[in-house]
Amino acid sequence: MRRGRGGDGGRLLRRRRLRPAVRERAERRPPLADHRHRRGRRHSGVRRPGERGPGGGVRPVRVHPGTRHRVSAYRIGWYDGAQARRVWRSEPLPGAVQQEPAFFPTTHTVRADWERGPVVSTEGWPEGAYLLRLDAEGGAGGQRYVPLVVRSSEAAGRTVLMHAPATWQAYNLWGGYNLYEGKDGDYRTRALVVSFDRPYDKDGAEKFMVYERAAVVLAERLNLPLAYTTGLDVDRDPGVLDGAAQVVILGHDEYMTPAQRAHLTRARDAGTNIAILGANTCFRRVRLDPTPLEPPHTGDRRIVACYKSAYTEDPHHGHQDALVTTDFRAAPAPDPESSLTGVLYEGYPVDAPYVVHRPEHWAFEGTGVRAGDSFPHLVGVEYDRVTPEAPTPEGIEIVAHSPLVCNGTASHQDSAYYTVPSGAGVFATGTMRWVEALMAGTDENGANHGMDARTGRFVTRVTENILRTFAAGPAAESHPAHGNAPEIYGEQA
Repeated sequence: MRRGRGGDGGRLLRRRRLRPAVRERAERRPPLADHRHRRGRRHSGVRRPGERGPGGGVRPVRVHPGTRHRVSAYRIGWYDGAQARRVWRSEPLPGAVQQEPAFFPTTHTVRADWERGPVVSTEGWPEGAYLLRLDAEGGAGGQRYVPLVVRSSEAAGRTVLMHAPATWQAYNLWGGYNLYEGKDGDYRTRALVVSFDRPYDKDGAEKFMVYERAAVVLAERLNLPLAYTTGLDVDRDPGVLDGAAQVVILGHDEYMTPAQRAHLTRARDAGTNIAILGANTCFRRVRLDPTPLEPPHTGDRRIVACYKSAYTEDPHHGHQDALVTTDFRAAPAPDPESSLTGVLYEGYPVDAPYVVHRPEHWAFEGTGVRAGDSFPHLVGVEYDRVTPEAPTPEGIEIVAHSPLVCNGTASHQDSAYYTVPSGAGVFATGTMRWVEALMAGTDENGANHGMDARTGRFVTRVTENILRTFAAGPAAESHPAHGNAPEIYGEQA
């Protein structure tokens, strides 16, 4: 009994030294208080861009004068059916008036140069994914979340969950600007550079809650040896992934640096499996540190720069084209993501059934599906497919092939699997709704686009199969890919 299933978790801890995250799951503790969102006035939080090492610190910032509030820290996981556990709570804290954020018109960057609040120590917190929840006192003042990852110190032999704060920040409209639009809602007035030195918009954790939380809960429930990291950590240090059994790319990880992508490829080529539980992965090439021509920031990895169609304005254009921030597949240095992911992002928006093509594939074991079985609404809101004219790994196997119409054009979505000489396997689900579907048929995540409990059971079983298989080590020998792209896409494959 190596990880404290059932029985006397406390006795196990005395007998055997466990990693912090394993110890956290082994201990039997009271059920958590409700960590879900309560509507009302909101506090804001500014934090480092999504990660902390064990024993580090984070500084929530309060903005409503005269409003006292508490900060509670919840670790997301699996606790006898509860999906989070409170590990810390502050004393009541006062609100404070903060200055207006700085605005840099050249890049439309909003930076909140606010006075920092007291440091919250993460000493003793197990590695994992956390939500800090800010609650106004009295029950009527609302809540706000601050997502936080306490990163693992090593990955060897583990399933690495890689969170996506660069993508969270790209969509963050706090202050009126993100990488998609400006205050007037127009693409032409969008930011070219966004800052981590500002709160997240909406409830503070939308992208994490929709595209990541359910996968964390499932991985913890499976009792796999887990490690936690972010794309920013992988960008900084390829050693973060050394010896990992698998890396799990979560539901929406669109924005990556060239170094992050290279380090993922390096891990794959050293035998680390990769599970991609979403779509639109690795679509945008970004930069995390400003050039001298962009708004200065204190500390490293404090921005996300992506000039997109304005790439000729990127300071690297014309002399370091491989670093120019635009789509990976686009000029001036095209390098489509499909050489890593196997599939290529194709379109938005779409809502279509997911159609099984190879029911005998190991990922579908135990689901009872047959060829042609479909799951309504599972393909959306963005999708990928195998695109033979783009760089495509040799011998790729298409296991789901779903007809759809996107913006008036007929096409298909694909789930695909391939292996490489190192023995690693790569599985891409090819739909952005995959992680959301893990909670389909429950009341945990809203209406889930109409996906039903049958879809939830199917996606859960397939994800369990992928995670358990990949956690066992290089998948190619026991689970080889059986290439079939030519029979689906003809001579172009």
